[in-house]
Amino acid sequence: MTLQIGFLLFPQVQQLDLTGPYDVLASLPDVKVHLIWKDLLPVTSSTGLVLQPSTTFGDCPALDVICIPGGSGVGALMEDGETLRFIQTQAAQARYVTSVCTGALVLGAAGLLKGKRATTHWAYHELLAPLGAIAVKDRVVRDGNLLTGGGITAGIDFALTLAAELFDKDTAELVQLQLEYAPAPPFHSGSPETAPAAVLEEANRRSAQSRLQRTLITDRVAAALNW
Repeated sequence: MTLQIGFLLFPQVQQLDLTGPYDVLASLPDVKVHLIWKDLLPVTSSTGLVLQPSTTFGDCPALDVICIPGGSGVGALMEDGETLRFIQTQAAQARYVTSVCTGALVLGAAGLLKGKRATTHWAYHELLAPLGAIAVKDRVVRDGNLLTGGGITAGIDFALTLAAELFDKDTAELVQLQLEYAPAPPFHSGSPETAPAAVLEEANRRSAQSRLQRTLITDRVAAALNW
């Protein structure tokens, strides 16, 4: 039976959060991958890439896997009742409920992280606990049928991990080879622990306003969840 895999597509999505795992999962045998939004109008990502939804909330089939990517648009989603209800409905019957980067905050806003181990982008990790999650700093974190990936590029690691769950290790490794996924970054600034102090300071400065806004949103959502 064909596996139904759905990625939430929304304005200001971080495109690599979506397209990295999309390439992995769409390379698997006998799967159908959906890009889901409220309507079928083109959606502009946070860096300007325009993406086309393939189905709407109303027409989306029951999903075996639902994935929520992150991006600068997640703040609005965290208080978007229509989107949260769609995620809750699909998550109730999905084999796997997943996220990449700050998509985990949307799962939290939907009430799906309570008591669950989860991860997200390093800059927003502290926002997991108010949403009921047990925050874990790792590239990929699994808790039952919940799989969460860390920031942006961790979406590829997450998707390969999920591919092995859906099929087997050999299938996942074949996809990895086909994608030539063998990271060898030219610098060692990919995490706060390894980045030079000046680089980390600048990254924190640039994300300060976003962190503040999302903290305020998280506080409102956490209060509404009443945990």
